[in-house]
Amino acid sequence: MKTIRMPRWAWLLALPLAALAATADDYAGRWPLALERADGGAYRVVLDRGVYRQLQSPALHDLVVVNADGAPVATAVFPPDAPLAQAGDSVALPWFPLPGDAGAAGLDIAAISEVATDGSLRRVELRGASAAAGDTGVVIDASRLREPVVALRFAWSEAAAFDRGYRVSASDDLRQWREVEADGRLVQLRNGDRRVVEDRIALPGVRAKYLRLQPNARQPAPLALTGVRAELAGHVAAPALQWEELRGHRVEGRDGVAFEYALDGRFPVEAADVAAAGNSTRSWLLERRDGADVPWREAAAPWVAYRVDSGGQSSRSPPQPLHGLSRDRQWRLRTRDGSAIEPPQLRLGYRPETVVFLAEGRPPFALLAGSARAARPASPLPQLVDALRAARGTDWQPAAATLGARQQQAGDAALQPLPRADWKRWLLWALLVAGAALVAGFAISLLRGKA
Repeated sequence: MKTIRMPRWAWLLALPLAALAATADDYAGRWPLALERADGGAYRVVLDRGVYRQLQSPALHDLVVVNADGAPVATAVFPPDAPLAQAGDSVALPWFPLPGDAGAAGLDIAAISEVATDGSLRRVELRGASAAAGDTGVVIDASRLREPVVALRFAWSEAAAFDRGYRVSASDDLRQWREVEADGRLVQLRNGDRRVVEDRIALPGVRAKYLRLQPNARQPAPLALTGVRAELAGHVAAPALQWEELRGHRVEGRDGVAFEYALDGRFPVEAADVAAAGNSTRSWLLERRDGADVPWREAAAPWVAYRVDSGGQSSRSPPQPLHGLSRDRQWRLRTRDGSAIEPPQLRLGYRPETVVFLAEGRPPFALLAGSARAARPASPLPQLVDALRAARGTDWQPAAATLGARQQQAGDAALQPLPRADWKRWLLWALLVAGAALVAGFAISLLRGKA
């Protein structure tokens, strides 16, 4: 049998594949991502307790989103109170097709057959309007909204491809209209199995009872709308605190009695609370550190934690804010009165952060987290987000994505740092091998000379 020998350089072809495989192999856990919509382009996903418990890096560098090929995509972590962390409310609105030449001058849109006492529209019927075919636009009833509209989002049953420009006007009486968007576009394009859709027209925070959508150019047929939703200006508020409840152990040292706790994960802790059973009051000092090789530091100003139960009601002290956000793993409570008590429950509060990523490459996408040997590649995603918000409006939001169930990736092996290379030893061995090869070369040369 003839043996097929590979060229000496053939192994170089495997390097790109090995590099891609190393991305997944260097992370402990994997979370599949479910996308709200397939054409979002950019997405945001809120981190959960499971991801935080897997992370090793204090700066969350061991977190990245990858595509179906295992290649990292542009990924960035945003704080919970960032404008991208939460979207504004979305409300379905009634809409009415405009009959005939609704855009022509002289036609009175205020001639409505039925108007409710609260100002909402029941039926639109224009005097003198012709029954001309084509897209004449719609009137949208926004009379029940109390917040500015920052965008209109449309749904349709249209199957054909199109690219249509529309102007949007606003009115409070259906007679006097002011233009609020001169060239909003609704788009649906197809290329094989790929589909591009733009179903949103951004507005500059409009307050009006009625909105009117009209085409900028004559269309042979109206758009087959099935729904209209208004996106309201989001009041970006940080989400409610979530709590990690820790059980501690008693430690006696030179500083007296203390209770030490371990936090399993890189949570962005910003508040603390001490929970005790029954009536209690005690002054506490909270300290933190990230490892036994560093000193303890004060985490919060000393405070008095109390709980009083009486008459079927319970009153307790509010959570104590920290000096600043902390991802340290070790925490310590010390009491000023020095009394011997059992370790109380320490509650550490945090607000989940948001990861934003760009959908580069093939789906599905997944979030990888937990590594002592890999770091997320740097990307200009924050600058891209700023550019998109400038182009599409300050209330633009990436589409939502949600975390699936955790899947085991490399597991605990990814949490072990790579051993440091002993360069002196390798250099010595290289010199010895080179010297041996040189001596062998001389010997062979001498033997050939004698032969």
